[in-house]
Amino acid sequence: MTARIGVVTFPGSLDDRDTQRAIRLAGAEPVALWHKDKNLHQVDAVVLCGGFSYGDYLRAGAIARFSPVMEPLLEQAKAGLPVLGICNGFQILTEAHLLPGAMLGNDHLHFICRDQKLRVENADTAWTSDYTAGQEIHIPLKNMDGRYVADEYTLDKLEAEGRVAFRYVDFNPNGSLRDIAGITNEAGNVVGLMPHPEHAVEPLIGTGRTDGLPFFTSILKKLVNA
Repeated sequence: MTARIGVVTFPGSLDDRDTQRAIRLAGAEPVALWHKDKNLHQVDAVVLCGGFSYGDYLRAGAIARFSPVMEPLLEQAKAGLPVLGICNGFQILTEAHLLPGAMLGNDHLHFICRDQKLRVENADTAWTSDYTAGQEIHIPLKNMDGRYVADEYTLDKLEAEGRVAFRYVDFNPNGSLRDIAGITNEAGNVVGLMPHPEHAVEPLIGTGRTDGLPFFTSILKKLVNA
């Protein structure tokens, strides 16, 4: 049976179609989910894609956190459903308290769009198992509110528990504390990151690499072998 991975579209989402294509290239079936859906239509995993949900009014991800689709997502994520939050999706996950910390405006106060080198710190999550720890990859980055922050206790806890999933290498593009580009929850089923792996799945687009495809092949293998 083909794994079904839902992609949630909020008002202002930009990368839902790109994410669906990445899922399809990995060999799974993308399922379009609307922000007003009150159930997840029996998908096996969910991606919260990038964009500017609700125009980032109030605060990035703050309004989307209260969309109807988030109620079943919160319940099922806490029960083990794999969830990936990319850029705005990462912001939503922190606002929903599925991941700790918060995302603030870039320290230079400008929107940034560039190819970004990352180091894989945790290759044991549902979304990163096709990488190896310490591997360096190139993933496109585009954000205005990409600065990851948390108190020192939380940062130390993330480090001690191996929950920093990705770290910026060579250049910190937004002032994220400890160069953190992505984190995971304790169970490893929920991952959030600021760069966009869905834009690095084909050699003709993005970085010219396919460094982002393992996000989607990782979850496919986990679901098939579950």
